[in-house]
Amino acid sequence: MALRQQQELKQTQKLSPLQMQVIKLVELNSVELEDKIRQEVEDNPALEATDTEMPQTPEETDFQAEDDAAAVSQDELILGDYASDDDVPDYRLNASSGNAPQSREFTFSSEKTLIESLQEQIGLHDLDNRKKKIAEYIIGNLDENGYLQRDLKAISDDLLFLEHLEVSSLEMEDVLYEIQDLDPAGVGARDLQECLTLQLQRREPDSVTQLAQRIIEDYFEEFSRKHYDKILRQLAITEDDLRDAIEEIVSLNPKPGNAWSDSMEMAMSNITPDFIVESENGEVIMYLNNQNIPSLKVNRDFSEMLQGYNQNKESMSLNDKQAMLFMKQKVDSAKWFIDAVKQRQNTLYRTMQTIVNLQYDFFLTDDETALKPMILKDVAEKTGFDISTISRVSTSKYVQTNSGVYPLKFFFSEAMQNEAGEDVSTREIKYILKQSIEEEDSTKPLTDDQLTKILNEKGYVIARRTVAKYREQLNIPVARLRKKI
Repeated sequence: MALRQQQELKQTQKLSPLQMQVIKLVELNSVELEDKIRQEVEDNPALEATDTEMPQTPEETDFQAEDDAAAVSQDELILGDYASDDDVPDYRLNASSGNAPQSREFTFSSEKTLIESLQEQIGLHDLDNRKKKIAEYIIGNLDENGYLQRDLKAISDDLLFLEHLEVSSLEMEDVLYEIQDLDPAGVGARDLQECLTLQLQRREPDSVTQLAQRIIEDYFEEFSRKHYDKILRQLAITEDDLRDAIEEIVSLNPKPGNAWSDSMEMAMSNITPDFIVESENGEVIMYLNNQNIPSLKVNRDFSEMLQGYNQNKESMSLNDKQAMLFMKQKVDSAKWFIDAVKQRQNTLYRTMQTIVNLQYDFFLTDDETALKPMILKDVAEKTGFDISTISRVSTSKYVQTNSGVYPLKFFFSEAMQNEAGEDVSTREIKYILKQSIEEEDSTKPLTDDQLTKILNEKGYVIARRTVAKYREQLNIPVARLRKKI
């Protein structure tokens, strides 16, 4: 096949460096933006952070930086990879009471880890060096919940291969029993059944504890599936006896290692909100949470030095020209970054203000049933932004209201119709479904068929399979597993 030349006319769309920078910044939450700004200020001597905070309600601008430096050359900017969109769970976080929520900061605890605590405890036991080494190796294989998920034979093989230490199965079991005597109770268990048994063995051996221990040891599957009738028949006990034993079991900790990670989880669960929405005197006010985000400007010394170089171009040496090029690149980069941050703030503000307008009744009353159906397209049409921009804004962002902190995606939901043909939010249906389950008789929990009937009577035309799907999305088990005696 002969080679030939051919002309082709086509249209392509390319993002400018500023647009690429904005896309990257829009994806960041307020904490990540703070880190990004700090890194940029450290890397670029032409960029300077002031002592004042960034405005909480940015006004519309043309996104041009201060005109005290050379013009920006787009080709001189080098931008990194795009950040990925992380999905945010669709649930409410940290509900709190009070009428004037304040933005918060949280730090991680520097206390000992579970592994460090266990290693310190085992060092106090009367074990020879060989057994201590085995114990430390087993402890190192515990997961964050305090469980030993690996088989002892596999750990024994590792000891032989890595430490040249041959250990029998019986010796491994003996050392594991030593670990299971450590605090917290239940640590070193190989499954939930063993974990609960270890904790019950440390309690006072009264009749309730003994019954609870027998249920866990001999009827664990029936207990897990809540087949209480079978347990009552097999043990010939009363419902009161079984209820007391269940309360004893429920008081145990299924994840004993969590006691050492609570401070970390608490820090992780307390989200720094990106937006603050307050409702006072029948009015809803929204602003950005810029508590730790400084205002930025181009370093004046850099700007003046660059202007001096520009005025003496003709007499400059090669080194001076290289210095001027370096300074120009840094100043241009600083200006682009300042403009990108400004546009990012404006994009977030306009998007959140539109969400507040669309969900005004919810922010005014904090009533989840007041939420209206809303999808990304609705917000995009109101703001004039592309749907992909709205998606980036709503990812990994949180809003603090009078009643708690919510992920931004909480406010997006599909629409369904009621009997009157009106559009209602699927979140409203889920809220009523959850409320119905919370108010049910725990001895006779509502089945999916009964829940469907309740929703239909309230005017929501919904099928049983849809009720089952919403119940699963709310992490609510089936009626049989919700049953109590």
